[in-house]
Amino acid sequence: MIGLDHLWMLALALAIDGLVGDPDVIWRKFPHPVALIGRLIDWLDRMVNRSRAKPIVRRIAGAFSLLVIVAIAAAVGFALEYGLDRIPLGWIGTVLIAAVLLAGRSLYDHVAAVAAAFETGGLAAAQASVSRIVGRDPAALDEAGVCRAAIESTAENFADGVVAPALWFALLGLPGLAAYKAINTADSMIGHLSPRHEDFGWAAARIDDLVNLPASRLAGLLMALAAPLVRGSIGEAFRVMRSDAPKHRSPNAGWPEAATAAALGLALAGPRRYRGALGHDPYINATGRRQATPADIRRALRLYLGGWALLLILAAATGGLVLALR
Repeated sequence: MIGLDHLWMLALALAIDGLVGDPDVIWRKFPHPVALIGRLIDWLDRMVNRSRAKPIVRRIAGAFSLLVIVAIAAAVGFALEYGLDRIPLGWIGTVLIAAVLLAGRSLYDHVAAVAAAFETGGLAAAQASVSRIVGRDPAALDEAGVCRAAIESTAENFADGVVAPALWFALLGLPGLAAYKAINTADSMIGHLSPRHEDFGWAAARIDDLVNLPASRLAGLLMALAAPLVRGSIGEAFRVMRSDAPKHRSPNAGWPEAATAAALGLALAGPRRYRGALGHDPYINATGRRQATPADIRRALRLYLGGWALLLILAAATGGLVLALR
């Protein structure tokens, strides 16, 4: 089961992830595959990342560690798909593994929890909830800041938590999906510019930017096309995406964020505090409303569901066409 077969399997995996997500009852008993990848990254970080080594040595060590992590993940993915391909109905196992490695339902639940926290516990509860999905200091965020952070996380993670793994599975099957998750997990753990990881995580951050490049554009396209669901304009979403996406500090996150900002009529990004340091990033869709509200989080989730549904339809339509032409 290689090549174009992954398209219809992707549609099934998206549907299963959307309906089931990541049941806690399972992952309380067994380690999640991403958690296993994280353990390997942490072990290599402790074993190989020497603080007294020269920066170039730490970069080489980080690149080598990333190569090991990705090779192991891809090899496991290949072995699983190769074995499943040789047993009756083995494709079901491939679909289920792909569904586990997609993060569509998980993302929705985490962002929805921020909106719910405003309703049940006020700003303090929402700050605690948003701290689980963003890296900025939640205590420094007012209501509008928490809402913007949740909305921006929805847009960015739609790209690297849903569209990117879906795209790499469609192209390369479980080996591609597992390799992507390894790269993305490495970036989230060691790819930030902390003193310990500025050099050791350099390769992880650069490779993550590369493998997310096509998915971020596709995610922005899907968000723009879903704009009417929140009374936004498809044309305006495309205009803002083209003009403002390059302004973002990330070469990829700006695309879905710009489409989301335009669809919702909000100004996103802008100055923000990460790990105690205040950045002076420009606003995306600067003419939009800056005082985001909990209701805007709900609107962003509606937009997200629209983009997710379009991705599912695209996978199902192309996969169905492939099957029909055989």
